[in-house]
Amino acid sequence: MTASRYGPFLFAIAMIAAILGFGFMLPTSEHLGSLMATVPAATAALAGARVTATVAGLSCAACVVLDAHDGLFGTSTFVVHLVSIALVSLCVITFRALRERSTRELLGVRAVAEAVQRVLIRPMPPSIGSLRIRAEYQASHPQARVGGDLYAVASADGAVRFLIGDVKGKGLAAVDDAAALLGAFRSSSRRTPSLAELMALLDEAVQAHFEEVAATDPDVAERFITALLLEIPADGSCVRMINCGHPPPLLVEGGTVRSVPAQRPAPPLGLNSSGTQDYATTVQPLAEEALLLLYTDGVIEARDPKGNFFDLEGRIAAWPGSDPDALLPYILDGLTAHVGGNMRLNDDAAMVTVRRLGNSIVRRQHDGGNVDLATLVNPARVGCR
Repeated sequence: MTASRYGPFLFAIAMIAAILGFGFMLPTSEHLGSLMATVPAATAALAGARVTATVAGLSCAACVVLDAHDGLFGTSTFVVHLVSIALVSLCVITFRALRERSTRELLGVRAVAEAVQRVLIRPMPPSIGSLRIRAEYQASHPQARVGGDLYAVASADGAVRFLIGDVKGKGLAAVDDAAALLGAFRSSSRRTPSLAELMALLDEAVQAHFEEVAATDPDVAERFITALLLEIPADGSCVRMINCGHPPPLLVEGGTVRSVPAQRPAPPLGLNSSGTQDYATTVQPLAEEALLLLYTDGVIEARDPKGNFFDLEGRIAAWPGSDPDALLPYILDGLTAHVGGNMRLNDDAAMVTVRRLGNSIVRRQHDGGNVDLATLVNPARVGCR
């Protein structure tokens, strides 16, 4: 018997012993044999079908002992006691077996769903070149790992590219839209020379995806995806950015927190077909140890019981720590407290931090063999312009 069954079995034995004890102390005119039916019923709530069946057998044996003590052999009372225990035991064992089967099926389905979700939102690498990366994802559905929010990273020709986005809507349709955009980014980010060309390709892919699902979804015209596309050269000296209707990133630098708006924002993906010329690239220099926070609107639109929005910039400004890796847990703790605990979000929330390491740290990592900058740095792509 496994350790998980040991406690419930002992509890059942204690119940049987207690009923036997009271039965022996009471006059023989008081019959407690029928109380033995409560033992397998209570056991079924704590243990599996096999343990419950074992306890049911012991309960029947204990009933026989009590009825023999009371002189009930050969009477209808003795038969009623045994039939009552048998019927109750049969019912609870059947229900417990069905529950165990349903639990196994649910665990199998959940394992498959989690595998699919991990493929959709792949874990971020801890570092690439001079950048240290962290990511957190909180789905609004308590049983889901991912939803309509998305993020991805790719190394491309001496630079690192980041994508973060938010699909309008929830459910399987939102996951389907997110998968279409992520697939386009992963297939195009390494071979597309400029951010504007990449964003145009992503918009084209989203448009094609919406056209494919239009036959089965009459509301597809109302669907769109906000997206923020960033490119950071391997030396980390700046960030190039194109924003398509997404919340602007926050820059934590020199003890201050400020947003980095796009010079000319573009509409979300899927609303209209845009060409390369429609996307303007914003360039923002990055100092050593500077940190960029990318996030979706599920973070800043989370409300407390009074309807107040979460103050993300204020939360970061009040951060008492110094380890950038602890920033996202600190924000999530504040977000959880803001919505009333237990992460009751009305929308998915995703966050990614990108920290530029100091040159001395990068050199130490390179000397230690953790980073091969030669494979990342293309002189034509290093520096801000």
